[in-house]
Amino acid sequence: MDVHQPLIEQNWNAFQPLKVTAVRHRLQTHPLLQREELLLLARRMESAGQLLQIDQDVTASTTFITRKSSAHALQRIGEIKGWAYLRFVQRDPDYCQLVDAVLDSIRPKVERHDPGMHYRAGFIFVSSQRMVTPFHIDSEHNFILQMQGHKTLYVWDPDDREVVSELARDRFHHTRDRGLLRWREEFRHRAHVFQLEPGTGAYMPATSPHMVEAGDDLSITMSFTYYTEATRRDAHLHRLHDMVRSIGIEPPPVGAHPALDRLSGTLVDAIVGARRLEQRLVGRDVAAGKPPYAGMVH
Repeated sequence: MDVHQPLIEQNWNAFQPLKVTAVRHRLQTHPLLQREELLLLARRMESAGQLLQIDQDVTASTTFITRKSSAHALQRIGEIKGWAYLRFVQRDPDYCQLVDAVLDSIRPKVERHDPGMHYRAGFIFVSSQRMVTPFHIDSEHNFILQMQGHKTLYVWDPDDREVVSELARDRFHHTRDRGLLRWREEFRHRAHVFQLEPGTGAYMPATSPHMVEAGDDLSITMSFTYYTEATRRDAHLHRLHDMVRSIGIEPPPVGAHPALDRLSGTLVDAIVGARRLEQRLVGRDVAAGKPPYAGMVH
């Protein structure tokens, strides 16, 4: 692959880190993203406990809960209804190279507007006809790219508080609990809707609510995700806001008062730094503040 040219294509001059955007790519024929190679990867991921699935009868309103799966179950997707999730594929050396090649190719474009790319990850989804990925939010920026088959992707703006409340975002960042998210059918008309086919995809900023409906054929999708200085700061602010609610203080939404956010961010950074120093002084291993990859064993 020529990493001197972005492997994900859009109008990079108009890129905005908090704007949902359609993209194109040229990865659908990559050897590592063909089904036979994915089955080999699935066997390796299964042994590491990173091959997951959701139930066959999920809907948009189902709580997004995964459980362990098997390479055999993934192999049968298409023959039977199913959904498989290969998590943190950058743990595998070959797929780590793929994640790096893609994100390195766009890093200069991204960091012009949103510096500090770190905590990289790759996730691969294999789903049968008409499977649904439930309505949920994630904490990373995400380029979701279609490799095979068709999907309808619904994405809402990351600050749409009619769809996901500020309290739900605060709680998610603090505890990873998505229990306050509530799906309603009337949300559909507020969404950015993408009809994904091989070579297409979308950029979803951190905490963009989204939901996916697979089409009539086997679907393979890969997400390339990362954090930046801004996502790290906002995650800390959401955690802080959830904590201060417990003492009866109702904080303003993250982003509503930039000066207050900067002051709060400085306070959080000081607290985090003090905790890291304390751990080091008692001889504990402390992971890097901005690890290059997500989900890696230190």
